[in-house]
Amino acid sequence: MSRMSVTLGTPLQSSAYKVLLLGSGELGKEVVISLQRLGVEVHAADRYSNAPAMQVAHFSYTIDMTDPVALQQLIESIQPHLIVPEIEAIATDVLIDIESKNIAKVIPSAKAVSLTMNREGIRVLAAEELGLPTSAYRFANSLESFRAACDDIGYPNFVKPVMSSSGKGQSRVKAFEEVDAAWEYAQTGGRVQNCTVIVEAQIDFDFEITLLTVRAQNPETGEIETHFCDPIGHRQDAGDYVESWQPQAMSPIALEEAKRIADKVTKALGGCGVFGVELFIKADKVWFSEVSPRPHDTGLVTLASQFQSEFELHARAILGLSVNTTRHSQAASAVIYAGVDANDLSYSNLNLALQHPDTDLRLFGKPEGFKRRRMGVATARAETTDQARQLAQAAADQVVVSHHK
Repeated sequence: MSRMSVTLGTPLQSSAYKVLLLGSGELGKEVVISLQRLGVEVHAADRYSNAPAMQVAHFSYTIDMTDPVALQQLIESIQPHLIVPEIEAIATDVLIDIESKNIAKVIPSAKAVSLTMNREGIRVLAAEELGLPTSAYRFANSLESFRAACDDIGYPNFVKPVMSSSGKGQSRVKAFEEVDAAWEYAQTGGRVQNCTVIVEAQIDFDFEITLLTVRAQNPETGEIETHFCDPIGHRQDAGDYVESWQPQAMSPIALEEAKRIADKVTKALGGCGVFGVELFIKADKVWFSEVSPRPHDTGLVTLASQFQSEFELHARAILGLSVNTTRHSQAASAVIYAGVDANDLSYSNLNLALQHPDTDLRLFGKPEGFKRRRMGVATARAETTDQARQLAQAAADQVVVSHHK
């Protein structure tokens, strides 16, 4: 049987293997570092300058990625081998066109990026085409249809713009009196004006997990195989992750069902790379929630828990290299918020935050902070996930963020 050969060139020379990252946040930064270690030439784009991933890439570009003309021109000027979207707010029609003309390969696929940028597309795929278990849901595109959808689903329910990220515009509606306010809030949090919203029934679940699912080529056969990291438990506040830990204890039956669902949805999306599959768990029952076709914020814990973090796994999978999802430690991560609306921030008490030998920090280097903006993360390893969570939170709490005057 013939072995597959992967060849990578030298950055900044004619042999360079070029990757264009669309979106340059903290997750992208770690992906860039992993790609740099393999000698890949990295180009990073975002809507604002000096974004985290830009600080470690060979080249950076500040553009409106929802502008199809600007995005097309950028791709044509760079001529990358791979295009790696790190966010949803992208002119996906351009990516579909680029992929269909074989100009560049979109990770994991243009179809996956297009479907997952919109909660409507992915929910219809999961529930109606693949027949996966999900919460009851309705879509609404006007206040009138939204009121009807809320009544139809019942209370309490969850409301989310179909196009938003990091919990923006999401709310829990406990009674009909809160419906109009939830509609207004969803409209302010969506990425487009007059956006459609999804109303979801509340599921009575024990906990939710992220099952990092990696699709990678077998180096000998070239066949794409599916690998799973151990399940990651996480706690959210207003739709945004606050802490995560790995592994999350769950029944063998529930874990098998979680893997079945994750395998089915990622196969349908196609391509290679890391997918963050979010699932609700109650005893042995599992419901599909969402999927991101890229590393997941809750997966920052893998920096401390696995031999290859989710970022290394993503870099290797998209380059056609083999992957190893083995975990070596029980670990946790805790978010560090800016706590202020300011730029030019300083971070102090770092020596105290890192005094325990099993803790670590990632400070993202974002040029501007908001009260609830994630500026860094603390990670910790311990004998149990509970101990790791306490240790990570204690490290995060030690970090003092202040405006540098």
